[in-house]
Amino acid sequence: MAKIGLIVGSLRNGAFTRLTARALPELAPPSLQFFDIEIGDLPFYNEDLETGSPPAPWTRFRQQVRSADGILFVTPEYNRSISGVLKNALDVGSRPWGQSAWDGKPAGVIGQSPGALGGMAAAHHLRQVLLAVNLAAMPHPEAYIPAVATLFDDSGRLQHAPTREFLTVFLQAFAMWLERFPRSSG
Repeated sequence: MAKIGLIVGSLRNGAFTRLTARALPELAPPSLQFFDIEIGDLPFYNEDLETGSPPAPWTRFRQQVRSADGILFVTPEYNRSISGVLKNALDVGSRPWGQSAWDGKPAGVIGQSPGALGGMAAAHHLRQVLLAVNLAAMPHPEAYIPAVATLFDDSGRLQHAPTREFLTVFLQAFAMWLERFPRSSG
């Protein structure tokens, strides 16, 4: 079973990004086991804090990333880009220089937004950063979830059948993508 670190690029509890992420374990093949990697408590990256005892949230975050066999990002779109908190997490995980927690891990990206393009700009921007930190983003299928505000019932469950079917296929492809990489020893 592959341990998948799930990183949600939005902090709000009721965010559509978070609701989308919560739907994934139910839709995934049994070979994927998800765990949340929290990013909201990470201090802004500042190299001055990169001492013999960096901030505890940085250490916890880096250990969780290292322990994952793969990383799945669910990102909102903020001004045609990713959220600041997600960019900060990418920076924290990539440091100190030469000790990136991300190095060589397989990753997947799901973009979503209330708009018609489904977070495509944010997902593409995120992919650029993933390349820079040596995360191997699954190239296909790409996942952009448009009109996300219409897809959930009052309890927050993803009820839109075509989106459920699409995410099921996406997660099956992600499971196959992970098979190309060695499992984490972290």
